[in-house]
Amino acid sequence: MSLTLDFVSTVRAERSGLVDRLSDVEGLTVWVREHAADLDVDPGFTATEELREQTVRLRQAVRALFAKAVSPEPPSRADAAALPGFAESLALVNAAALAAPRAPQLSWSGEPALVVVPAVPVEPSARVRAAIATAAVEFLAGPERAQLRTCQAPRCVLYFLKEHPRQEWCSTACGNRARAARHYREHKK
Repeated sequence: MSLTLDFVSTVRAERSGLVDRLSDVEGLTVWVREHAADLDVDPGFTATEELREQTVRLRQAVRALFAKAVSPEPPSRADAAALPGFAESLALVNAAALAAPRAPQLSWSGEPALVVVPAVPVEPSARVRAAIATAAVEFLAGPERAQLRTCQAPRCVLYFLKEHPRQEWCSTACGNRARAARHYREHKK
């Protein structure tokens, strides 16, 4: 799964209702550590409440851009009514990406290799937000955006990439749940 899809999927539905993996500092710390290499931070990174609030705001902005990307299909039911406006979301994502620009560099240890490093020294929290925003920009401007869909299974709130023409749901479990719900509706009458 791409960093961007994993990031927007930190809001998900479970039997108990919506679950937000970034609802507290500990949750954000765990998520960032799981993605330390992609986010260019130390694996021992510890989040702050300020970073958590900024990251949740960034997530809402990226989810608003995802909602725009899947239209005219409906957006995720998780937070469609609470998303910021499109222009505000676009500005926030672009500003976050600019806060810690990254630059390609050539590494030559035996064989030449491309590595991407921070272009200027910046604090780890800005690097986290910038890496997430940059991944979102690259995703939304790239070819995968055309495959972006909202899972329409009952209780699911995830976005997914449609991998084959007949795929309608994010997972087999969601497909089973949707078929069971349809069967129940048809035979309830």
